[in-house]
Amino acid sequence: MPNWRTSTYTKSDSCVEVADNDPSQVLIRDTKAREGAVLAVPSASWAEFVEYSKTFTV
Repeated sequence: MPNWRTSTYTKSDSCVEVADNDPSQVLIRDTKAREGAVLAVPSASWAEFVEYSKTFTV
């Protein structure tokens, strides 16, 4: 069963949720459409994306 969570940086419910409690994949969904589509990506790809996103400053 997915353990959905949002980022601690989230200031509203207009974002994405991730479930990363499965070692083989990370699930991603829109908080505004929780019953809608879910994107599944390999855990290694998600880790690369997260590291890449840290190179940007906001």
